[in-house]
Amino acid sequence: MRIMDGRDVREILERVADGRTSVDEAVLALKREPFEDMGFAKVDFHRDVRQGTPEVIFGAGKTPGQIAAIASRMLERGEGSVLITRITKETADQVSEAVPLRYDPVSRIAVAGDRFPERVGKVTVITAGTSDIPVAEEAAQTAEFLGSNVVRVFDAGVSGIHRLLAHFDDIMTSNAVVAVAGMEGALASVVGGIADCPVIAVPTSVGYGASFGGLAALLAMLNSCASGVSVVNIDNGFGAGYLANMINRRVED
Repeated sequence: MRIMDGRDVREILERVADGRTSVDEAVLALKREPFEDMGFAKVDFHRDVRQGTPEVIFGAGKTPGQIAAIASRMLERGEGSVLITRITKETADQVSEAVPLRYDPVSRIAVAGDRFPERVGKVTVITAGTSDIPVAEEAAQTAEFLGSNVVRVFDAGVSGIHRLLAHFDDIMTSNAVVAVAGMEGALASVVGGIADCPVIAVPTSVGYGASFGGLAALLAMLNSCASGVSVVNIDNGFGAGYLANMINRRVED
């Protein structure tokens, strides 16, 4: 299948301008632009048009060469920047030989390119403990990359709930809150009982034996009695940050 290029887009716009194509028909044509098959990956260069955000590279399991090739092609095709998640420092160092990266070892996120959307609104990312920060940073940096202002509130779990209440104003002025917790996962229910915006709960694999690698926190969050709490998978900071940004930008738009 042939990839739509700039001439195709220009033709569509010209057809709209002279009345041969309706705006709705043009939008549908643009949304149907296909992917590019690189053999080992089928890269979706048109996701930004369909969904408002570009494709993100999941680094775990990919070789440095594969990551570099995908990121390079995305930048060549006009993406201002590329987000790469779950990447080790060793892999990032190797990818950087072909594609300059900024790498954060805490979140294991790397970014190629230097053009980003203007940040709007407010998302607050809260952790129950310091051990939850890596997952929280994955959420925070994902939301920032996609165009959200992010406030971080770390180590504010229920074992010292006054620490959480000290950030009441941040919670109440956010368009979305990400609550990251391991152990028994109680933070999400407490935040859900305070916030007037959607709360995205992220269970982490932090905890002692009976936490079962985050399963205890996951089940607690799924059984939350607080309304307005949704739950992503264990340690899925990226998914939480992505969803928080979607909510935040929809409110701001």
